[in-house]
Amino acid sequence: MSRKYKFYNKEGLYFVSFATVYWIDVFVREQYFAAVAKSLEYCCKNKRMVIYAYCIMPSHIHLIFNAQNSDPGK
Repeated sequence: MSRKYKFYNKEGLYFVSFATVYWIDVFVREQYFAAVAKSLEYCCKNKRMVIYAYCIMPSHIHLIFNAQNSDPGK
């Protein structure tokens, strides 16, 4: 986890983008794609995360979300 400056705005939207190491095409495999989808579903149900848009690419993921009444870093 980053030690840099952190901020939180429960009314704001967050854009998160991350890639696999060396941009390896990991998410073309059904089991890894399903693991990401299941993790996002868990966050929506249990962490009060609202996903407005997402894109799961072969080697990276983009998300636009809101974390209602909770810190998205926890």
